[in-house]
Amino acid sequence: MADVLPLVEARLRTALGEPGARAAVTFLGTDRIEVLRFQEGDIVRYATLGMSAQPMNDPTAVVADPVKGARAELVLSVRAGIADTDKVLRTLAVLAASPQVEGLIVAPGASLDVGEPLWPQAPFTSVLVAEPGGLVEDLELDEPLDPVRFLPLLPMTPNEAAWKRVHGAQALQERWLTNGTDLRDPARRSVPLE
Repeated sequence: MADVLPLVEARLRTALGEPGARAAVTFLGTDRIEVLRFQEGDIVRYATLGMSAQPMNDPTAVVADPVKGARAELVLSVRAGIADTDKVLRTLAVLAASPQVEGLIVAPGASLDVGEPLWPQAPFTSVLVAEPGGLVEDLELDEPLDPVRFLPLLPMTPNEAAWKRVHGAQALQERWLTNGTDLRDPARRSVPLE
């Protein structure tokens, strides 16, 4: 069976161009996770590479299926030059390793909380996992493997994360849209939640 990661990296390069930088993080008992940095104009995109090497499995399953199961990589887009967002690399690697470490299945609508700012002085401590398919198309793999989905991450303030827990992801996204929130602004304030 073909190694998935070279195909994933090729898809990222096709969609986002050549990475300007990359960093690798390895956590005890997990596969290596890389984070690639792409810049296009004033937008910086960080994409994980390594999360899709293994399928995400139901944490209640007795035996993890090495072939079947959802596969994904994470993509974060922010405006360049406003904050020191390059420090998000380790945070993204932690989030990408969470399926292996914690048995999580990362899917659209989920919240991922790191319990600390995503980067120094960031007003965000968590992200909302958005629907894939916009920026980077899904990567179809040979049967019986599931496709790799590239999941956008939308930073949330603690207030937004709490509001989302009560009202749901769709309601928060509608609130952002109604208020014209620039979700790529690394220094933005919380959307009005009244």
